[in-house]
Amino acid sequence: MVVVKEIFSAIKADLETFFQNDPSVNSKLEIVLFSTSFKGLMLYRVYHELYKLNYKFLSMFLYYIAKRLYTMDIHPGAVIEKGIMIDHGFGVVIGSTAFVGSGTIIYHGVTLGARRIKRGKRHPTIGRNVFIGNHASILGNIKIGDFAKVGAHSVVLKNVPGRSTAVGNPARIIKRRECDDAI
Repeated sequence: MVVVKEIFSAIKADLETFFQNDPSVNSKLEIVLFSTSFKGLMLYRVYHELYKLNYKFLSMFLYYIAKRLYTMDIHPGAVIEKGIMIDHGFGVVIGSTAFVGSGTIIYHGVTLGARRIKRGKRHPTIGRNVFIGNHASILGNIKIGDFAKVGAHSVVLKNVPGRSTAVGNPARIIKRRECDDAI
């Protein structure tokens, strides 16, 4: 029963984050009914909990279904805190050892991937309240700090400090903020 409460708590927080950050929607019901990326994230919440409970086959089966239905590849082992938004999730890839903090907004085509095939932690750790623009690739066991921004089409291969903006290929820091600007 605790697992079910945790899943619904995460879905409720995700729904609130979607509603607060998507000006094109008029209601939460609209998000639940018509947002494919929200549905993919909801299904991730279920198969991630199954993965943690060691129901690996069922988890991987639902993961496969989610990839086919919603064109988002979020590995069951990835840890995504509640209260995030994946907007237009088409082509989003989040690797098995990735971590995504609450309040983060991820746009379509984003990859949180590995740089090398190896065992252990090989995917990025994304802090809280991070903005990741469309088609950005954040690769390797690196950290993106809280309140950071990653520009569209950027390729991030090194740590990005909190409250910084990184753009380009390879990404470089173009701005550092002292306060908690809104994303």
